[in-house]
Amino acid sequence: MNDIPGPVPGLTPGLPEGYEISTDPARIDVGRVHRWLATDAYWALGRPRESHERAMAGSLNFGVYEASSGAQAAYARVVTDGATFAWLCDVYVDPSARGKGVGTALVAAVREHLRPLGVRRVLLATEDAHGVYEKLGFRALDRPERWMALGLE
Repeated sequence: MNDIPGPVPGLTPGLPEGYEISTDPARIDVGRVHRWLATDAYWALGRPRESHERAMAGSLNFGVYEASSGAQAAYARVVTDGATFAWLCDVYVDPSARGKGVGTALVAAVREHLRPLGVRRVLLATEDAHGVYEKLGFRALDRPERWMALGLE
């Protein structure tokens, strides 16, 4: 579960030099990721730490780390059944690592990790990063009128 497939030539942007990616849950800096999301991510502002930890426990977690220091530089979480469906969420890149291709490489690694599982559909929601995800094959729903949501807040 900790091995991330290598880049697919022509399809998968590579991680910039000096960074590494892992799905090893022991490497996730839970406090740092919670701080990023709860204080700087519009979709998770104010998220309680306990809720964040439960979400991580029920998800496939991806981390990007500085190879030299081991410090976490980015995070993504996937809620999936591992067979047919996945929801990509909580994608966050530390401000110091932005603009280097870390986020694009992270999402590409998620896609390539899910591909051999037979997952047919990966959904996500974004307010402002459509262009980033479109570069990796995401597109608006063909028939959004078929989709519904239940808000329990």
